[in-house]
Amino acid sequence: MPVIQTEELTKRFPATTALDRLTIDVEPGVVGLVGANGAGKSTLIKILLGLSPATSGRASVFGLDVTADGPKIRERVGYMPEHDCLPGDVSATEFVVHMARMSGLPADAARERTADTLRHVGLYEERYRPIGGYSTGMKQRVKLAQALVHDPEIVMLDEPTNGLDPVGRDDMLALIRRIWAEFGITVLVTSHLLGELERIADHVVVIDGGTLLRSSSTSEFTRTSQFLVVEVSAAAEAVAASLTAAGLTVSHDGTQQLVLPLDDEKVYDLVRDAVAAEGVGLIRLEQSRHHISEIFEEERG
Repeated sequence: MPVIQTEELTKRFPATTALDRLTIDVEPGVVGLVGANGAGKSTLIKILLGLSPATSGRASVFGLDVTADGPKIRERVGYMPEHDCLPGDVSATEFVVHMARMSGLPADAARERTADTLRHVGLYEERYRPIGGYSTGMKQRVKLAQALVHDPEIVMLDEPTNGLDPVGRDDMLALIRRIWAEFGITVLVTSHLLGELERIADHVVVIDGGTLLRSSSTSEFTRTSQFLVVEVSAAAEAVAASLTAAGLTVSHDGTQQLVLPLDDEKVYDLVRDAVAAEGVGLIRLEQSRHHISEIFEEERG
């Protein structure tokens, strides 16, 4: 059964339409909601949490209607907002314990769950420091911890890698993947960075201007294409000329990388022979993969 369902969901503001007849099903797992800033991702999450009414259409979480059952839904959901909203004068422990109590946990259970959750997100050693002295990455981990502390059935993470450097981004993505892999908690994660969701999501929903462009498994998005990528250590131009002389159509962008159609298995032999004839090293030989970004390129085209 889908964890989240929407049917013809629409949200209009005076100057814009944030969601336009959006119909999606979200199954358990790590689900990426991708779109440019302003695509309607945050609006959708607020509607799903029962915090913002839709103009028309329907939406449900765990089969509960978002309009009538908002409080029941929020009991079972963890939410990590996009913007910095943390109090700077309290410690991570104090804040996460408070959020656990707000979710209905008894005092002792709240303290125990807080310690476990802060350890999971990598803040155990820093848990008594005031949040105001934390780095951006640490603050993002606090927001993730408060979303997890009451052991929800699904977490909704709104742009969790915002403001992070590459190392911090990788760490956050690894944490997100572990939420499902180790604890079985479904994750709905939004991002405008397509490569992030390709790395961690089982399923991706692509929206643009509030309209659904595509919803499918990540493996379907990134399936192999009928093109072969060849990367050599040197003399790519000479290798390209040799392959062209053998009757292949070769794309060469001036780097040491070539792309050519994979019409049959003989292409591999031709590449091997051309590389050997030039006496250069073969660094990479693989079928190219599609990327989520192609969906936006097709729409613009």
